[in-house]
Amino acid sequence: MLHAVIAAQATGEQTNPLIPAVYDIIWSAVCFVVILFFFWKLVLPKMQKLLDDRAEAIEGNIAKADDAQRKAEAALEQYTAQLADARAEAGAIRDQARTDGAKIVAEHKEQALTEAARVTATAKAQIEAERQAAVVSLRSEVGTLAIDLASGVIGESLTDDAKASAIVDRFLADLEASESSASVAGKK
Repeated sequence: MLHAVIAAQATGEQTNPLIPAVYDIIWSAVCFVVILFFFWKLVLPKMQKLLDDRAEAIEGNIAKADDAQRKAEAALEQYTAQLADARAEAGAIRDQARTDGAKIVAEHKEQALTEAARVTATAKAQIEAERQAAVVSLRSEVGTLAIDLASGVIGESLTDDAKASAIVDRFLADLEASESSASVAGKK
């Protein structure tokens, strides 16, 4: 194509405006080579270094992220294991507390029953003592009344204690016999 342009110029033909002149092509080629050399030696290595540094930084961050993820997974596993151990320990403590509670309740029931039996026995003994005291008191009062009554019926004073005591005892025995025969007849 260059030969066609040179031949066209030599013959005096008019040149094509789309095809540049030869000296423009040569100077453009020289400028292109200088700029290419400048980019090839200065800019391209710096760009390559910059891209390599970025790639290393990205790979380093990915490695750090992977390491952090592994540590997080290990911590999660450890936490899960500790949580399972804590749950098992809590279950054991809860079971032990239930067992201890049942023992305490049983002991308190036993103590309450023992205390109730003791209180009942004490109350029975106190009631029996009060009954005996009432019987003794009633005997003496009934004896005094019986002696006064017998003195009034007989018309003489019963001052002899042995005689008065025998009369009172006989009167009370007759009274008890009549009460027991009345209660037997009432049951039938």
